[in-house]
Amino acid sequence: MEIKKSPKADLENKKGLFLEIGLVIALAVCGAALAFNTKPEPEPYTPPKQDVREQEIEMERTVQEQEQQQPEQQKAKTQVLADVLTIVSNDTKIETPDLLFSDDASAFEDFEFEVEEVVETIVEEEIFVTAEEMPTFQGGDLSKFRNWVQSHVKYPQIALENGIQGNVVIKFVVEKDGKLSNIQVLQSPDKTLSDAAVQVLQKSPKWKPGKQRNKPVRVTYTLPVSFKIQQ
Repeated sequence: MEIKKSPKADLENKKGLFLEIGLVIALAVCGAALAFNTKPEPEPYTPPKQDVREQEIEMERTVQEQEQQQPEQQKAKTQVLADVLTIVSNDTKIETPDLLFSDDASAFEDFEFEVEEVVETIVEEEIFVTAEEMPTFQGGDLSKFRNWVQSHVKYPQIALENGIQGNVVIKFVVEKDGKLSNIQVLQSPDKTLSDAAVQVLQKSPKWKPGKQRNKPVRVTYTLPVSFKIQQ
């Protein structure tokens, strides 16, 4: 009797399937082995705790060392100053740096300059209204000077066009040298008229100054200058 094999029991047909299953199992085992061989990360280093008493002892030691170093530094500074200072006799010439003509601005940082404020008091000499000998103008008095002013003054054109007229009252001082000063307008109908009168007084020739006790003095005058439009 011949024995026949069933096609279902033939393992040759499933050889490729078994090979695939074996490869899958081998890959799974390798992956698991790699996962288990991974080294864990190292834990951070934590320094050992120092005893509080040891810290206090170390701080005290540091303070003592600093206190010991300070006297030595002060002694060194004192020694340097002693080397710089030199005692000399009174007749020895000491050379000092010429700081006043130095171009280095830092050389003046340690200097303190004292500025003494000088208040100059100006005493104005007395002005006389009347003097023992009154000033004269070209051999005459104030009337002659007024005639000179009236003959030299020019009527402003703008005042003529606007019909402005009147008297300009001016105050001035005849100085000791005969010049006029302190020219002031006391009264005026218009600025153009007062400006014209002041310009004439500023061009006045010198007077013969007044005298008090045979000494030249300052004398003040008040002068009206007339501006009148001729009809």
